[in-house]
Amino acid sequence: MGLRTPLHEQHVDADARIVDFGGWDMPLHYGSQKEEHLAVRQNAGAFDVSHMTIVDLSGARVREFLQYLVANDVARLKKYGKALYTCMLNPAGGVIDDLIIYFVADTEYRLVVNAATREKDLAWITEQAAPFAVDVRERAELAMIAVQGPNARDMAAPCIDAKWRDAALALKPFNGLQAGELFVARTGYTGEDGWEIVLPAAAAPAIWNSLLAAGVVPCGLGARDTLRLEAAMNLYGSDMDESISPLEAGLGWTVAWEPAERNFIGRPQLEMLRQSPDRRRFVGLLLEDRGVLRNHQKVIVDGIGEGEITSGGFSPTIGRSIALARVPAGNYDRAQVEVRGKLLNVRIVKTPFVRNGKIRIDV
Repeated sequence: MGLRTPLHEQHVDADARIVDFGGWDMPLHYGSQKEEHLAVRQNAGAFDVSHMTIVDLSGARVREFLQYLVANDVARLKKYGKALYTCMLNPAGGVIDDLIIYFVADTEYRLVVNAATREKDLAWITEQAAPFAVDVRERAELAMIAVQGPNARDMAAPCIDAKWRDAALALKPFNGLQAGELFVARTGYTGEDGWEIVLPAAAAPAIWNSLLAAGVVPCGLGARDTLRLEAAMNLYGSDMDESISPLEAGLGWTVAWEPAERNFIGRPQLEMLRQSPDRRRFVGLLLEDRGVLRNHQKVIVDGIGEGEITSGGFSPTIGRSIALARVPAGNYDRAQVEVRGKLLNVRIVKTPFVRNGKIRIDV
């Protein structure tokens, strides 16, 4: 038996298929992964993401610490609830984890990191924080629910006290606010609009039940993965890890090179890779033959070299197989993927594949 979220009984009562994910017992689906996926693209779906690790940092030097800890520029965060996506790197420039940072105050920030890397992340953050006298506090007493889809915010709004409801609905992307006991942020991992709501564990079942009563569809890890793949959002451990630089994982946009004097962990190694003509590309693939693209399949670029699919699968929205892949440097837009001993043709496409319910590539 693994760790359980405060919503475990709700998942069991709904006959969810429970699987192990990073040591947690989590719902894979509630019957039809495809229906859950399409519900988020077309209406609204709810995900239990209470397995994610919430960490609050505080101290007089906390901003200075975060400027050293992560690759993006935390100085951009100046307003309460403003969020920043970034990577935490090791000295070799590899990705220890990707995370979101929320500004609370000049001396307080909140991090949300991945469940599967919880122990590693907490140990690394605590070790690096010590010289800055920053207090690191895991908030295990909190739960988290993601409500995603074109109608998600309107359908979830009644869960928020009327005193803060209009302000929550007016939030811009990557901003949050405290609404009573709920922290509501306009963020997500699906390529659709919506909120991620942090709340006391004891309050989670009532909010979850009210969302479902309003017509929001409960969704599991399966739909979350196909949704994030269509949106070309990276999955830690698949698309990047400690051996992979953000520059070779499609995350160069999360690295702030200015100010040039900011010395964040891994910067010297990133600077060298940034100038390398051999830096691998991170691309989207659309399968043009019959079959399904899967993780770790070999990508062959004729006359140039080989790469590998990092995330692959069938896209319910597009009706075709898609993938993210790390491939050799070079200027080309066609390749082949080795599937069960056969070479299948793929086209390299600009990502995301799908965003805000719309297919963004030529099919």
